[in-house]
Amino acid sequence: MAERGTPSRTSRPLLGVLLMCTACALFPIMNGLVKLLAATYEPQQIVWFRIVSHLVLVAVVFMPRMGLGLLRTRRIGTQFVSSVMMLLSTLFFFSAVKSIPVAEAISITFVAPLAVVLLAWPLLGERITFFRMAAVVVGFSGVLIVIRPGSAVFQWASLLLLGSAVCYAIYQILIRRLAGIDQPATSIFYSVLLGAIIMSIWLPFVWKLPVRWTDWALLCSLGVFGAMGHYCVAKAMTYASANFVAPFNYTQMIGSVIVGYLMFAEVPDLYTWVGTAVIVGAGLMVGWQGRKPQKP
Repeated sequence: MAERGTPSRTSRPLLGVLLMCTACALFPIMNGLVKLLAATYEPQQIVWFRIVSHLVLVAVVFMPRMGLGLLRTRRIGTQFVSSVMMLLSTLFFFSAVKSIPVAEAISITFVAPLAVVLLAWPLLGERITFFRMAAVVVGFSGVLIVIRPGSAVFQWASLLLLGSAVCYAIYQILIRRLAGIDQPATSIFYSVLLGAIIMSIWLPFVWKLPVRWTDWALLCSLGVFGAMGHYCVAKAMTYASANFVAPFNYTQMIGSVIVGYLMFAEVPDLYTWVGTAVIVGAGLMVGWQGRKPQKP
């Protein structure tokens, strides 16, 4: 079975795109449920349910087939750092989405690929070209359009979303390093392991007992959507190059608009669409430049 051997390197780009788009359909649903639950529960408690149910689901699904091989990693340090980045990114986003519409929140986090460009030099030693730096400047101008002064998005929560994007950018860099080295199932298990331990220590200080069974179901479903989404992303990287599938991450905006409208009657204004277009355009510029062979 593929899960027991060396991670697949088969080139199947269309399958990679399908997996990435599947992930981008799951994440907006999870974000909408988080916003719904945030009206009653503290973000820390929601994060705990998100990552612990994620951890349990991955163990239940993959442990019978992989056994202790699920824990086998060649990069334990990288796995734990990625777990910290995932925890911070999730905590920041869950804390902010209560105050900001779903679509606007997602559009701000689209700066993650641009943050990867800035972080690639200190973390990977990659040279930042003038073209990529220009794309970063353009992308962040799009963020300013979305969170323009005077709008409902112009608040402290927007800074949390930017922090979430930076942490997720570091997580992406680390998970790309692990693609082809560790199994995707192993990576999504470790991505929440350390966070589950930390949040379990924090939980008693913010715990509120869910009264309705629907709240229990929604809280536990967060891990299902999150685990399935991140598994699809990790698996997509094994079928196609990151530069090829990464642009399809922007399809999250479609799902976010649908979820925001159906669950909260939120409709993005013109500035949000314009700013999102600028951010996405800058991200595509970076992706297009990344596919070109680099000069030595």
